[in-house]
Amino acid sequence: MPMEKTFDATEAEPRLYQTWEQAGAFAAGANASRPETFCIMIPPPNVTGSLHMGHAFNNTLQDILVRWHRMRGFDTLWQPGQDHAGIATQMVVERELARAGNQSRREMGREKFLEKVWEWKEQSGDTIINQLKRLGATCDWSRNAFTMSGNFPDAVVKVFVDLYNKGLIYRGKRLVNWDPHFETAISDLEVENTEVDGHMWHFKYPLAGGATYEYIEKDADGNVTFREVRDYISIATTRPETMLGDGAVAVHPGDTRYAPIVGKLCEIPVGPREHRRLIPIITDEYPDPTFGSGAVKITGAHDFNDYAVAKRGNIPCYRLMDTRAQMRTDGAPYAQAAEIAMAVAKGEKTLTEAEVDTINLVPDDLRGLDRLEARDKVVEQITAEGLAVMVDETTTDKETGEEITRPVPFVEAKKIMQPFGDRSKVVIEPMLTDQWFVDTAKIVQPAIDAVRDGTVTIIPESGEKTYYHWLENIEPWCISRQLWWGHQIPVWYGPGKEEVADWNATSSGQKKLFCAASEEDVIALAKDYYGQSVEIGFLRTDATSNELSRGGMYGIGTSGDAVSSVDLIRDPDVLDTWFSSGLWPIGTLGWPEQTEELKKYFPTDVLVTGQDILFFWVARMMMMQLAVVNEVPFHTVYLHGLVRDAKGKKMSKSLGNVIDPLEIIDEYGADALRFSSAAMAGLGGVLKLDTARIAGYRNFGTKLWNAARFAEMNGVYDGTTGARPDARQTVNKWIIGEVAKTRQDVDAALTAYRFNDAADTLYKFVWGKVCDWYVEFSKPLLLDGDTETKAETAATMRWVIDQCLILLHPIMPFITEELWGGLAQRPKMLIHADWPDYTAADLVDPDADREMNWVISLIEGIRSARAQVHVPAGLHLHMLQLDLDATGQAAWARNETLIKRLARIESLTPVDALPKGCITIPVEGGTFALPLADVIDVAEEISRLQKTLDKLAKELGGLTGRLKNPKFVESAPEEVVEETRDLAALKEDEAEKLRAALARLQELG
Repeated sequence: MPMEKTFDATEAEPRLYQTWEQAGAFAAGANASRPETFCIMIPPPNVTGSLHMGHAFNNTLQDILVRWHRMRGFDTLWQPGQDHAGIATQMVVERELARAGNQSRREMGREKFLEKVWEWKEQSGDTIINQLKRLGATCDWSRNAFTMSGNFPDAVVKVFVDLYNKGLIYRGKRLVNWDPHFETAISDLEVENTEVDGHMWHFKYPLAGGATYEYIEKDADGNVTFREVRDYISIATTRPETMLGDGAVAVHPGDTRYAPIVGKLCEIPVGPREHRRLIPIITDEYPDPTFGSGAVKITGAHDFNDYAVAKRGNIPCYRLMDTRAQMRTDGAPYAQAAEIAMAVAKGEKTLTEAEVDTINLVPDDLRGLDRLEARDKVVEQITAEGLAVMVDETTTDKETGEEITRPVPFVEAKKIMQPFGDRSKVVIEPMLTDQWFVDTAKIVQPAIDAVRDGTVTIIPESGEKTYYHWLENIEPWCISRQLWWGHQIPVWYGPGKEEVADWNATSSGQKKLFCAASEEDVIALAKDYYGQSVEIGFLRTDATSNELSRGGMYGIGTSGDAVSSVDLIRDPDVLDTWFSSGLWPIGTLGWPEQTEELKKYFPTDVLVTGQDILFFWVARMMMMQLAVVNEVPFHTVYLHGLVRDAKGKKMSKSLGNVIDPLEIIDEYGADALRFSSAAMAGLGGVLKLDTARIAGYRNFGTKLWNAARFAEMNGVYDGTTGARPDARQTVNKWIIGEVAKTRQDVDAALTAYRFNDAADTLYKFVWGKVCDWYVEFSKPLLLDGDTETKAETAATMRWVIDQCLILLHPIMPFITEELWGGLAQRPKMLIHADWPDYTAADLVDPDADREMNWVISLIEGIRSARAQVHVPAGLHLHMLQLDLDATGQAAWARNETLIKRLARIESLTPVDALPKGCITIPVEGGTFALPLADVIDVAEEISRLQKTLDKLAKELGGLTGRLKNPKFVESAPEEVVEETRDLAALKEDEAEKLRAALARLQELG
């Protein structure tokens, strides 16, 4: 049956994918013919996710590597799976419940809510899997993993328990990113720092007891520029509501302005006068003497920099807000709390961290307010008391026109960076809370050493610097989340022995913690602690971890005067999804069981992932696998950047530049999108996705289709075997050698993860060497040659096209598989075809290679000269031969008809000297020339080109001027600067071509 005129991607892609899948073509070990394994772990997309351009790009690169290795006979596994995405999934299900008018999560209770989550997962959780299939991803879907099912929960719990027992996991109080909407800690990756309009307020903190000092400012030469006696220290803040929790004011140790008052106490200028708190003035390297007043308020419980200062200076961290970012309402009245804090500031009292957290320093009239409402109240109260720093403001009286100067509070309107939750979109609050942490400092060194000694390679190399920076400055890893969907922390709480002994007493809040992999193991631990005769039970509660941290919620049963039973309560928090995904390599292969897959495929080979999660995922996988099984998870990490639009701008809905990969597939086909992804995957380069390029790669597929159709229509696949022929014709020898060179270059590029070089090599070879040159060169042999020549050329063309399909298949699988099966009967599908191993040394014929490349360079030289000086396209020209060596003459003689037809040459005349008005065309071994004096108006062409060049020079000058302006380069958005550089490079390239054309025209004069 003859081939269709065009490739119908919409019809063919799902059909071909189904054929592959039903044939088991993606299964682990499929097509294996050698002992070496190749395994890639898919970066698990969220179960809530839909395919975006980042997924499409990332998975295309993985699929290219997987298909390439599978065709080479490696025992290949591409392990798929999805992450349970705790906060994202919980948000989606809660939204669905609200939309349906059902009970809220809290009303429903934990157990019922989790049932709803699993229902949702079964109905909607496979969306992204089906979308990846549309892309052509050849994962072994029979092994699809999910971080909340199969062996994975057991693996996660086992690791937690083991690390806890080794002292590598602990519960402690630290500052975390707190999302007030979801009421949970979140990771840095889930925080979006956005520039917004804000204010900087300047306030006076009076010195204790009315003390004064001489405040002196000096210039760079040490000359006094300002001097006054002050009874206060001035601070500036963008968050006045946090002043209530200040523990100190810090100044730089080298700031001489404040040297006289370091160590003294100052008064926080807010709250009831009779209970005003005093805090110390301390020194620390953190304050910048040149920024603001140089003095910084230290609120350790609500700012990450302040927290570090507080820890260094042993300053108490007073938490001001509840889990909803409202001012606290719990605890003792303000007067009592302030009295305790005052005693601490004066050194009269010492508190534990837990005791500090019980102190509520929010004045009674501000308790329960939203943090922004509290901010307004604080500013209002400070200003009313005259403790705002004042500046003179001059205005014009509307009636009299007179200028009036009056003091006003010093408030600067300024841009500030504010953290928002990436899903909740509310302002994130740094919050001091009790959380579970991995003591990463104790497990990080092997992960550093593995990269430093070359066991693991990070590509591009620049990623290593970032990797080292993060790991060498690592902080404890917060692994707990105050959610319901996720791996619940395997820890149970019960009363301490003192409370059990005096069970009638009021709860002391002292808890006993039991960490175990199962309730059976917990019972055994609890009996060892409470006594073998004590019955151990479990209380089910929806209490939060903050409520449980106060203790006393577990149950104690009695029989007479003795305790007969204890009911334990499980920690309600769940583990950060990065904790479970940190175990992705071993967990998906069956660990903790020593499965055959684990033995065969671990360590895996390469991880392809975004550079934005180098720390959050890659480094943590390194630490976790080394800590758990003492082995690196992979030998290579390939990092790529964000996929941006054609101008280099980050894609966002607000800019309207988001490109939907499924819409691209609908319009251009998956192959065009995949080739575009490979083509832009330069190491460390900016990933600019241009739909015009995608359209161009669809045209590339059409070019391949037309070449195959030409071969089919001319009987190339009739009676040929597909074996490489022993060619005698120069053209056939040449193209066979070009195939071998291309195979070598593609393999070298893919081995080095230079996907763009592989795509570029294939594009130039298939479109240029095969479709443009070989098809044209072969026509006389195929159509007019003798029987032997026709047979050889047909066999060569079939072999060449087959090799094109094989070499292109990893990048463009659909159109190549369709052609492979449509052109001839094959023993197996292209997806399992044998990848070639021939070399250029074996197949390149030096004489044929030199001759045909000489022919191509001559034809291209003639075509370029004609185009540059605007010779009419259809006009056949006379050509002169000035000199030519014997090799060149022989090449001309053998290819004269071909050259004349493709270059539109009427005749060739040897001459001893060139007449006036000729354009020369140099080639290896000689010189040709085109006499054009009577063909074109040289003066008019020179004038036209000069005008165009002048206009271009003006445009280029403007672009170059902008790029030489430091202000433009420093202040303009990165994508604008990059776009300007690209445009300048294009203009320069265009100008260079015009100058060359002008030089050629001037030859004619």
